[in-house]
Amino acid sequence: MSKKKRKSYGREFKVEAVGLITEKGYSIAEASRNLGIDYSVLRRWKNQLKNDLKNAFPGKGRLRAPDEEFRRLKRDFERVKEERDILKKALAYFAEDQK
Repeated sequence: MSKKKRKSYGREFKVEAVGLITEKGYSIAEASRNLGIDYSVLRRWKNQLKNDLKNAFPGKGRLRAPDEEFRRLKRDFERVKEERDILKKALAYFAEDQK
């Protein structure tokens, strides 16, 4: 039983494939047959591009820009909370020494 290797397509290819549908007037079924791509994949690409032109197809393993920013801010917030907790403990420790 061999594993089927997954095909990977770049942003330019995806945009051009969707362009066949939106600009050239091909149906999704016709374009998918011509390109050798499954119908559902091409339809998903079309919807992704329609919903968010700028952030569509960010790349393998990457998040869209707003999601990436949220992840970074959340990570920074957690770090700042840890630093705050450490400082609180240090303050309590040194306050005990003053007595």
